Amino acid sequence: MNRIPRWRRERPDSAVSLPRRAALALALTCGFAARATAGDDITALSLEELLDVSIVGASKYEQKQSEVAAAASVITRQEIRAFGWRTVDEALASLPGVYTTYDRQYTYLGTRGFGLPGDLTTRILVTVNGNRVNDPTFDAGPFGRQLPLDIDLVERIEFIPGPGGAVYGQNAMLGVVNIVTRDGASLSGTEVAAGYETLSSAETGRASWGRRSSDGTEVVVSASAMHARGQDLDFGYGASGISGVATGLDGERDNQLFAHVGHGGWSFDLIHGDRYKEDPTGAYLSDPLVPGQYQQDRYELAQLQYQSDLAGDSLHLLARAFAGEYRYASTLVYGTPFAYPANGDWHGGELRLLSTALPAHKLMLGLESQLNTSQNQAVVDVAHPANDLSIPGSGYRNGIYAQDDWRLAERLAATIGVRWDRNDVTGNALSPRAGLIAQLDSSTTLKALYGRAYRAPNRGECCYGDGVGQVANPALRAESIDTLELDADRRISRDLLVRTSVYRWTMHRLITLGVDPASGLPQYQSGGDVEARGLELSADQAWRNGARLRGSVSVQRADYASGPQLPNSPGLLGKLALSAPLPLGGVVAGYEFRYDSRRLSLDGSYLGGYALSNIVLSRAGAGRADAGGGRIDVSLGVYNLFDKRYAQPAAANNWQDAFAQDGRTVRLALTYRM
Repeated sequence: MNRIPRWRRERPDSAVSLPRRAALALALTCGFAARATAGDDITALSLEELLDVSIVGASKYEQKQSEVAAAASVITRQEIRAFGWRTVDEALASLPGVYTTYDRQYTYLGTRGFGLPGDLTTRILVTVNGNRVNDPTFDAGPFGRQLPLDIDLVERIEFIPGPGGAVYGQNAMLGVVNIVTRDGASLSGTEVAAGYETLSSAETGRASWGRRSSDGTEVVVSASAMHARGQDLDFGYGASGISGVATGLDGERDNQLFAHVGHGGWSFDLIHGDRYKEDPTGAYLSDPLVPGQYQQDRYELAQLQYQSDLAGDSLHLLARAFAGEYRYASTLVYGTPFAYPANGDWHGGELRLLSTALPAHKLMLGLESQLNTSQNQAVVDVAHPANDLSIPGSGYRNGIYAQDDWRLAERLAATIGVRWDRNDVTGNALSPRAGLIAQLDSSTTLKALYGRAYRAPNRGECCYGDGVGQVANPALRAESIDTLELDADRRISRDLLVRTSVYRWTMHRLITLGVDPASGLPQYQSGGDVEARGLELSADQAWRNGARLRGSVSVQRADYASGPQLPNSPGLLGKLALSAPLPLGGVVAGYEFRYDSRRLSLDGSYLGGYALSNIVLSRAGAGRADAGGGRIDVSLGVYNLFDKRYAQPAAANNWQDAFAQDGRTVRLALTYRM
């Protein structure tokens, strides 16, 4: 197999033991916390205020972070701007236990040791303002440019690791990402933005307008576009025996539209995203170095929501109706071109009641129903239409859930919840959760957590069969996960927080691509169990001058119960993010360091670990304000500052067993506000 020798490979027998990594992680984090304490200044702009941001995504209603039955994290718009994160997954990769994988087509999110190459991030649920984005055909959690929302419209990102099935049902196995968008008051006028990025020659543009009127009406309208020429990438195409430079085959286009209207208890969201990505890799073992191959994803999401307080404000009602449309298109060449269209159309509703009528209890009861009117897949033989194949589908999922946040004592609370789901693929599923939260003293919180979640196989896994590349398996069973976790938050001072999380999870009947014994063709099957354990240590420090330092070390190990280590599962992750104002007339510097240890690829070898540095300089309101009060914000970022050469594992449907990642990239972004 032809390989480009740009990264170091290691053999499995050189693995470092989990206890040694845990000891190293503890030493690093303790050292970090000790150094951060030296800047122990109590200020008005304290970490306490930063951590007081409410979280909605954990229980579908607002909670303080100390009340959430999870090691939840919030990334704010200020952090996104300071570190110049271009996509939501880049921001999430700054958190403990989170890592990304890019195969030159899609970006996938891994967490707590699980990130199988090419699995479409089906075990993490993505929502925007509480509205599910994972499509019903492939269950994919969209990240990178595939996410149909411009990151400049994000007010905050909530990440709730661990199973969220007791509230959300399907897909919320390893975590929930809830994205909260900016409102009219945040925009308060017009924004026009433009950016350029080297390496991929990417040009971006955005026009947004928002306002909150005197009667409280909120309006936001925004349109974004991106066009990238891409890179001329050098590939080996494995068993095909072909290698060469994919010249002009890496282009990308992305168009997005967002609209929000709110008045009183009513709100309406509309999201549109259309991404087109050319394929330089010969994905799905298609013919290498052939122009015109691509993959395209288009989303349309709408949500109408009503909220009201009843019974003297002791009962909160939320009702919402939602609808979505997903369109996938792809053309791949196998001697002659083949098209692979797929679509998903869905609509449904949710009714939720939250009661505080009983002393010491916060009771929630909800009903949710989703009808998938189409989950269609097809194969179109462009040269021989008689060979066309259509695989129609439709389905449903219904759920009933209940949760009680129970104040057992002044410093002791419990969260108990359960959700019952029924779907047309695997029938019934029960997802319980339990959490005990103890406030040991004014600065220490301890959380003991248990949860279970499930995922029914998607249509691409159970129903797709073309008789050539895959055989359907309608008897495919659902997979589930059980997680035990212990979290401790310690406030060293008003401006320094240290967090420790220890967890263990077991995934049952992992859905994997195997071989059909009857035909000898690939087939998705219910495999064995996967077991993982891990330790996450993090610290967060703020200073009087507005500087902030976040750091974490995560030690994790995920293995098949039968013995082998899980592929694409780095055992050690290190993160550091420092933002600080410079004495240069309002310039803010953001420096990010990220270390990922080696990852096992599907061919049994290890891809070497790597350390990346990014630096961003930004200034709000640069230049002279015009007569209308306008201003220009400037951001200059250098990503992969030291031009590190590294690679990440490929999936079984790639010719390659690894993909080299981007070298040094420079990005300039301007935003005009008026």
